[in-house]
Amino acid sequence: MKFKFFLLLLILTSCVPKSSINLSKVDKMPDGFVDIERVIPGVLLDIRYYGQHNFLGEKVDGYLVPKCYLTQVAARALSGVQNDLQPYSLTLKIYDCYRPQRAVNHFVRWATEIDNTKTRKEFYPTVDKRNLFKDGYIADRSSHSRGSTVDLTIVPLPAPKQSDYIPGQKLRECYLPAGQRFGDNSIDMGTGFDCFHELSHTANPNISRQQKINRLLLKTLMEKHGFKNYDMEWWHYTLKSEPYPDTYFDFVIE
Repeated sequence: MKFKFFLLLLILTSCVPKSSINLSKVDKMPDGFVDIERVIPGVLLDIRYYGQHNFLGEKVDGYLVPKCYLTQVAARALSGVQNDLQPYSLTLKIYDCYRPQRAVNHFVRWATEIDNTKTRKEFYPTVDKRNLFKDGYIADRSSHSRGSTVDLTIVPLPAPKQSDYIPGQKLRECYLPAGQRFGDNSIDMGTGFDCFHELSHTANPNISRQQKINRLLLKTLMEKHGFKNYDMEWWHYTLKSEPYPDTYFDFVIE
């Protein structure tokens, strides 16, 4: 069974046109990137891959500090969203920004470890781990590595206390109602972050009216400032005019 899975993985990754991939060899943050806190002071950060509260259940390669790096153009565009929210006592909260290619490689390695399902109950409770590639949840390249993609949500101000994740604690399904899944201080978007479930699809009709309104607020403001949503993840946005559309970076976040 594992041999068949590895064969499927080989087929999937070989389908990416090699001529369209430019793996950058720079080992430091390029001049075209910026720390988001320099552009949006006070923005909330909850960088999930720096810690253990993520679908791998472990700190991810390349995240040496819990910072958000983006291309300068993406950061400026995101500051426009923040400016639109502030008069209404709302702020952005960011889960992930630039993602080194080595982190994506870490995802791929984890996906081949079929017996490692310690986080399944929370993050992919209804999905067979063997299908994470086929179903589009994991790939060997990520738009995050191009530097103009961000995972985020909206939080009311003053910000409610964020629940602390304690490794080893009892996990709860990410698609449960807000009071039953892991506590997040954001407005209710219908699921937790990185929830591999159909309720995470941005336009899923089976969420509440208020959850639809909350997703629409985020989507409307992000689109106003030049971002496009990935329809399987309500939290995932990429700048349409990204400056490095064919380049995947691998410098560490430090």
